[in-house]
Amino acid sequence: MVELHLTFPSDVETQIHQRAEARGVSVDRYVTDLVLRDIQTDWPPGYFERVIGGWKDEEIERPDQGTLERRAEL
Repeated sequence: MVELHLTFPSDVETQIHQRAEARGVSVDRYVTDLVLRDIQTDWPPGYFERVIGGWKDEEIERPDQGTLERRAEL
């Protein structure tokens, strides 16, 4: 693993600490997750298992679309 030294404006540093704490993770883990999410080129592991079949409400019905408007040709 490589160690990097990063410099942030103080207001950003404060927000990073607050958000990491709110998620219950270390600052290192929080920033690492942000970077990995940004550079990721594939779907996250388990993405489709979480998304497919995820709708738990009433079935979605598509209403009648009506007839297509006929327009004058140019």
